[in-house]
Amino acid sequence: MQNRDGGWAAFDRNINRQLLTKVPFADHNAMLDPSCPDITARVLEALGFFGYHVGDAAVDRAVVFLERTQEAAGGWLGRWGVNYVYGTWQVLEGLASIGYDMQRPMARRAVAWLKGVQQANGAWGESCRSYDDPTLAGQGHPTASQTAWALLGLIAAGEAHSEAVAAGVEWLLATQLPDGSWLEDQFTGTGFPRVFYLKYHMYPLYFPLMALARYARERGTRTKDRTHAFPPHVDHVHGGLHRPQGHQPREAFSPGADA
Repeated sequence: MQNRDGGWAAFDRNINRQLLTKVPFADHNAMLDPSCPDITARVLEALGFFGYHVGDAAVDRAVVFLERTQEAAGGWLGRWGVNYVYGTWQVLEGLASIGYDMQRPMARRAVAWLKGVQQANGAWGESCRSYDDPTLAGQGHPTASQTAWALLGLIAAGEAHSEAVAAGVEWLLATQLPDGSWLEDQFTGTGFPRVFYLKYHMYPLYFPLMALARYARERGTRTKDRTHAFPPHVDHVHGGLHRPQGHQPREAFSPGADA
């Protein structure tokens, strides 16, 4: 299913004849299914679990595709999620899975871009308008899902101990609601870029959970006491300072979060 250009698409292969998008019945210019960085990265992540790594022919062709499609600023377009934050996370995750050297320039440019668009409060956000105007890449109202995507990308790139990741984790902890969820009114799923977007109601639940779990895992591997994976922070439900994975979690979290 790998395309001739080294990438992968969502549904088919080598369906990329742009001439078909010019006809009147072109269905929002979405008749085609060309290679895209986020799907290519997902395939690499899956291949990595099955023992494929840098040096395998298919993997190396995909890495070249990702090198070719990286934006000048350092990120990647997100075809199926809004937008460059999503694409950049996916690529860093895929590269890590296949054993790519995350100190190489392509990965470091991506890390620098994610850190560069982090907001002062520690979060990330990106508007759907970034598809129409790429100068808005990485800019928008902060959201839990997009903050989680950025954190997952940075953690995959070896940045779990960075100040940027710590600030993003703190924002997630500080904005979690008493029932364990996060408020997210923004649309962060992509249907057809520049045409319509999707709101997946579980995005602001499982992506923050995934990011916090991986953060705890990465931080916990360096200390015998894994309760110190998270720094102390203000408990907005019960007041005072606590560690989110401390010794009395049912006092630190609401029942909804523990469930």
